[in-house]
Amino acid sequence: MKKISVVVPCYNEQDVLTTFYKETEKITATIDGYSFEYIFIDDGSKDDTLIILKGMASSYDNVKYISFTRNFGKEAGILAGLKNADGDYTIVMDADLQHPPVLFYKFIEGIENGYDCCAAYRTTRKGENKLRNVLSRFFYRINSRITELDMPHGAVDYRIMSRRMVDAICSLPEKQRFSKGIFSWVGFNTLWIPYENVERTMGSTKWNFRSLTKYAMDGIFSFTVKPLKILVIIGFIISFAAIVYAAFILIKTLALGIDAPGYASLMIMLLFLGGIIEISIGIVGEYIARMYNELKNRPVYITSESNIEKENNDEITDK
Repeated sequence: MKKISVVVPCYNEQDVLTTFYKETEKITATIDGYSFEYIFIDDGSKDDTLIILKGMASSYDNVKYISFTRNFGKEAGILAGLKNADGDYTIVMDADLQHPPVLFYKFIEGIENGYDCCAAYRTTRKGENKLRNVLSRFFYRINSRITELDMPHGAVDYRIMSRRMVDAICSLPEKQRFSKGIFSWVGFNTLWIPYENVERTMGSTKWNFRSLTKYAMDGIFSFTVKPLKILVIIGFIISFAAIVYAAFILIKTLALGIDAPGYASLMIMLLFLGGIIEISIGIVGEYIARMYNELKNRPVYITSESNIEKENNDEITDK
């Protein structure tokens, strides 16, 4: 019998955990030839998430949990789950049931047909803010062109992966992680499976505009240096335009004499060039900041407690 590990990052999910487990178990109970274990990662929740996970672990033999000392973010939760997943296959999914467990059937079918990964992507964003939907489309379009990663619009973390793919992901040493990009970067044969968005019925989303913006920046800056190359191109264009304009002023002065320069045009040029310089410094600074954080070599997360006897990770355990 093959084993499937289900990795579930959690942050303030006390309202949905019990329902999530019961609904998922309804699906797994109908799948023959596989055993399932659940690895819940409490990402420093401020509610009763950890208490509920401890209760579930005492009631169900296939429930494991890892609790962080504070909120390290979903990416850290995914990494901790993958490092402690020892199944033949590993599924990553959210606890809010917006990742429908019924896709397990298609996941297993695809993985048994030779794929190393079967990943889900949303064909609709029903129930979401329209502005967020527009910005999401813009991000995926820009990200695919700049990073050249195989990531269709609507791609989510929800997926099943083979043992060798999980091992490859865990071997990457970077501290600032963008899992969607990492899943694509490691390669492996991936089958994309569409599904319609499921509206959250319990709990509340933990994402806001600020966190989504940071997430989008991680997706771009972690996998390409093209923004720096774009700055070089912009610099050449501005330099060329400046040379052409200088030649125009010189010819005009020789032909018509000295003319008083316009205040408005001067201010426009100064503001434009100042804006370009500020943007350039910001982009360069973003890369420098990432190098600084990597060089510190701090752990991605710190474990507070867990019911996994021999926790498999390279991070600090607070015990």
